[in-house]
Amino acid sequence: MNFWDQNFAVAGYKYGTAPNAFLVWQSPRIPPGSDVLVPGDGEGRNGVWLAQQGHRVTAMDGSAVGLEKAQALATARGVALQTVLGDLADWAPEPASFDAVVLTFVHLPPSIRRGAHRRLAAALRPGGCLLLEAFHPQQLQHASGGPKDAAMLVTPELLRADFEGLLDERMAWDGEVTLDEGPGHQGLAHVVRWIGRAPD
Repeated sequence: MNFWDQNFAVAGYKYGTAPNAFLVWQSPRIPPGSDVLVPGDGEGRNGVWLAQQGHRVTAMDGSAVGLEKAQALATARGVALQTVLGDLADWAPEPASFDAVVLTFVHLPPSIRRGAHRRLAAALRPGGCLLLEAFHPQQLQHASGGPKDAAMLVTPELLRADFEGLLDERMAWDGEVTLDEGPGHQGLAHVVRWIGRAPD
């Protein structure tokens, strides 16, 4: 059983069933009826919410346990959710096959992060957008969640470099927010919010 299978095997939803607040705020950037890819969707809170908004959603994760719970949540909410079990170290979506990619607190080791980010950006159709929220290195000062390894945390500069030549930056912000996302993310946090757009 991998780390995330163990995490998600407990009762309830580790990060709750409500969608990420940044995603909800920025969701008007995603045109109605879009094909949306949600890598690292875990137990499905964001993918299911996007499906409830009328999008065709592919939720991808490395945890079979998480994806089972995502399907259960989708069934309970009466929406369809396509799930894909994969590892972002080598998983590659079809290029130019999605209108939006949503990355919420998907923290990867530096050895695979840039390659994974570039494969995900390449999955966008022209004009498509990538919405990302992740923990900043200053999150290590807070107890509200996230990896304790600074190398897995990100800055706007690092994301800019990862997506260079693939996406045009539309937002790059870092600062403190208060998270209320199930037992896994609670309290004051230092996050990065980044949005990129694939050129037309």
